[in-house]
Amino acid sequence: MKKMIFHRMMLLVGCCAIAVSLGSCRGGNASKKSQDTPSSAAVQPGVLEVDDLLAAADSLVGTTVTFEGVCTHTCKHGARKIFLMGSDDTRVIRVESGDLGSFDPQCVNSVVRVTGRLDEQRVDEAYLARWEAQTQAGTGETHGTTEAGCSTEKAARGETGNTVSERIADFRARIAARQAAEGKSYLSFYYVTATSYEIAQ
Repeated sequence: MKKMIFHRMMLLVGCCAIAVSLGSCRGGNASKKSQDTPSSAAVQPGVLEVDDLLAAADSLVGTTVTFEGVCTHTCKHGARKIFLMGSDDTRVIRVESGDLGSFDPQCVNSVVRVTGRLDEQRVDEAYLARWEAQTQAGTGETHGTTEAGCSTEKAARGETGNTVSERIADFRARIAARQAAEGKSYLSFYYVTATSYEIAQ
């Protein structure tokens, strides 16, 4: 009788061990399958932060990028431009609406995710000479309500002047400094023309 009870207990323990083993095998296979099957995050390129986009901008010019940041400002002239900030207010990029028309005013103070083409605007002596000529002729494009320009765009470009002549002089000094340091006679400013956007928060 004792032998029979002992054999039954051993059989029960063996069955439990097999069941546990099979369960862990199934779990292992399921886990392996999820690792082998690429997730959508792995297939799709990641969403960049503004800081990362600006850091790699030189190598990304002409490509389509997706990034996000806090919208600090929308252009008052038709909301055709917004500015997205990264980790602080020195890391800002301009986004133009392009064929989208205008941006939703709700973008301001929200995290906005943008997909679009990254381009470079070069400010060189020819650019500054055109700006001077257009200002003298009264045909220059204005941003902001005074000749000081849009404060947000100026901050994004590191400008300090309060008049057109001061701004141009500031650019000339910065170009000269870059020429001396890097051998480049222009300043690079990056912007994105949006093909889509969404308010993330």
